[in-house]
Amino acid sequence: MTIPFSIELYPPAHQQAAVQLAASLPRLMALGPEYFSVTYGAGGSTRERTVELVEQLHHTGVSVAPHLSAIGASRDEVHALLARYRELGLTRLFALRGDAPSGMGGRGDFTYASDLVRFIRDEAGSELEIAVAAYPEGHPQARSPAADLAALKAKQDAGASVAVTQYFFNADAFLHLRDACSKNGIRLPLIPGVLPLTRYTGTARLAETRGIELPRWMARKLASLGDDTAAVRAFGLDVTTQLCERLIAEGVPGLHFFSLNQAGAVEALCQRLGLGATSPAALSG
Repeated sequence: MTIPFSIELYPPAHQQAAVQLAASLPRLMALGPEYFSVTYGAGGSTRERTVELVEQLHHTGVSVAPHLSAIGASRDEVHALLARYRELGLTRLFALRGDAPSGMGGRGDFTYASDLVRFIRDEAGSELEIAVAAYPEGHPQARSPAADLAALKAKQDAGASVAVTQYFFNADAFLHLRDACSKNGIRLPLIPGVLPLTRYTGTARLAETRGIELPRWMARKLASLGDDTAAVRAFGLDVTTQLCERLIAEGVPGLHFFSLNQAGAVEALCQRLGLGATSPAALSG
């Protein structure tokens, strides 16, 4: 049985990245995702590029969910962005705490994502779907698992509609979070975030900085493949497919793919999983 899926993009910071996104977008759009989300840099540092990409996507007729960050944002700035997005007729967005750029400190009117969620809900009423972040292996700055759950509960109580998780490579971490949410009165639909595993060194380094476990057996296998990029990609897509298949079997309400603005791996996963408008040619990307 097919399930909804969405795809995350980031606004390109330079010409080469813009060329890559321009090449990937038609292929990703052809898959027919429920929506595209568009990230928002630390402290809103990519705000204008985010808005430009959101408007570009919206004018092609696809559904878009912009990210908004709490850290570094003022109420006036968020009010203006909401007005802009509502004028476009957008119906969903992501409200995230975000990270402060180096040297900026905690400047801004919002301390936590829940503060931003409450402000958006007060401004927009019930017309917007507000997605928030959840962390299967815990937020790196959370004092404890209980504190992490309390933060998610606060976002629900502030008016969040759905939670989309950080990516993970261990399905049990997601299932444990789902059970913990159920036991602690968190009723938000919990959608797993999926990063197609197509590289080793960069992925392992980034996962470590975000407190995400790359299972030892998986890391050892990837390391043994060395510089054989084709073998790394093939193995990575196999294990990511297996992860998604287990999540789908567990009844998740959707999948959210972190595309890194590249089409090939997401195409391959959708083709393998029978999601969206896929074809055998997807595996050639």
